[in-house]
Amino acid sequence: MRLTRDGRFERTDIWREGKWLDLWSVVHFLSGISIGLGIAFFDFGTIASTVIVFILLVAYEMWEAMVQIHETPQNRVMDVVVGMASFLPTFAYFGRAHESSAFILAFGIVLTLNIVLATMGWYESRKAAALESRLRAELKEQRQKFKERREKAREKRRLHKLQKRS
Repeated sequence: MRLTRDGRFERTDIWREGKWLDLWSVVHFLSGISIGLGIAFFDFGTIASTVIVFILLVAYEMWEAMVQIHETPQNRVMDVVVGMASFLPTFAYFGRAHESSAFILAFGIVLTLNIVLATMGWYESRKAAALESRLRAELKEQRQKFKERREKAREKRRLHKLQKRS
């Protein structure tokens, strides 16, 4: 975490939000695969499955905006693009093979990895938010102390000038 020149705190950890892509893009990529494998099980068909997944990915980005997860508009769009880019080939390849052991194994591995990475990212984001909160409180306290010292120095100078005059 660092303080920018304009007074904003900027995350410096690997889970920070990027302008276009970031480590969360890996989670969205794995989510597209997980959803592709999961929706293949229901046999909705290609068009219906694609529309459902697109709506789910957009709805998730809308939820992120509602709970005030700060991302650039480009990053929000790329999250959907990355999810769809991983969903489409996954669904095309596994769309009819959802009863094979390879399908079940792939789904289990990808879903587990997706959940682990998302949990790690969420935990790191909460940790960063707590750190930012502590840093903001410390900065506010330091500013207050600085203002008090400045006022004391001004008062001292004012008294010194008055003493010189008399």
